[in-house]
Amino acid sequence: MATPSRTVSKSVLAPPAPPTQRRPYTSSVAPTRSYFNTSIGTKVLIGATGLLLFGYLILHLLGNLLVFLGPETFNSYSHLLIKNPLIVPVEIGLGAIFLVHIYKAVTNFIANRRARPVRYHRTAWTGRPSRKSLASSTMIFSGIIILVFVLIHLVQFKYGPEYVVAQGSSEAGVRDLYRLELEVFGNILNVVFYAFCMLVVGSHLWHGIASAFDSLGADHPRFTPLLLRVAKVVAAVIALGFMAIPFWVFFFARQGAVS
Repeated sequence: MATPSRTVSKSVLAPPAPPTQRRPYTSSVAPTRSYFNTSIGTKVLIGATGLLLFGYLILHLLGNLLVFLGPETFNSYSHLLIKNPLIVPVEIGLGAIFLVHIYKAVTNFIANRRARPVRYHRTAWTGRPSRKSLASSTMIFSGIIILVFVLIHLVQFKYGPEYVVAQGSSEAGVRDLYRLELEVFGNILNVVFYAFCMLVVGSHLWHGIASAFDSLGADHPRFTPLLLRVAKVVAAVIALGFMAIPFWVFFFARQGAVS
């Protein structure tokens, strides 16, 4: 009688698993980023600081136009500002706003250039409804010219010669800024330089005012066209208002003072 054959099962061992590699620890929480360091936050900050500087320009123009009323009125106004205890903190705040505006505008310009390292082969104006213009394309360059002008303007007037004139109830006299304006704008080179810079200021405001409101979310199909027109008119009025002062001094006020 045949005996059944026995089948011997051999256990097959699985190959050893490869050693696991530890991955470097990475946090699942994204690093926090300041809102004002984002693209949108940067534009909001540029727009807000730009509107504050725009408001200062209006007040500054209204004060400077008092020069047309004669030396007593103009010097009294300037003396009132100089002796105001709030003038120093206001100037510090204004300087801080100006520096933030410059810094954010430059960083935004650099970020835009890095996002498109290869420039367009040819630039063409697209027409309406595009807001692209010569003013919008040269904002960074007009801003640099304005910065240089502000520094020269401060040296000429704020830190210029301290002429004093007896006026009103002030025993020590008041600073004669009227005389200083006659001296500065008695030079035709200063008049031309000032007029050129005011044209640049007008160009900067031509695009900057509407762009600032747009960055702050004030964009509506019904009101935006009106805002664009008003912004251009205001930019032209401010530029022409400032330009009128040196030309008036050179051609009229200076001649009257000499005679």
